[in-house]
Amino acid sequence: MESLGQFLPLILIFAVAYFFMIRPQIKRQKDEKKFTSELKKGDRIITKSGLHGKIVEMNDKDFSCVIETMAGRLKFDRSAISMEMSKKLNAASDK
Repeated sequence: MESLGQFLPLILIFAVAYFFMIRPQIKRQKDEKKFTSELKKGDRIITKSGLHGKIVEMNDKDFSCVIETMAGRLKFDRSAISMEMSKKLNAASDK
């Protein structure tokens, strides 16, 4: 019984770390994966580097997309698209 008392603080630290750090990160990764899988032609997006554009082509072989910007067409990996910024952009244009 005494050994359980020694490990209780350690167990609590792991529990707190899981619920406040690991679990939210896992949820965020799931949300980003869902977001990138739901992208389609015509979606207005912002890349993580801040480039604005519209998706004109999707390539499932290498998980990339071609976006059209004012400078022309550029090929990006879908993981380079910012979920948060793209959602804000689309929420602002819906109003």
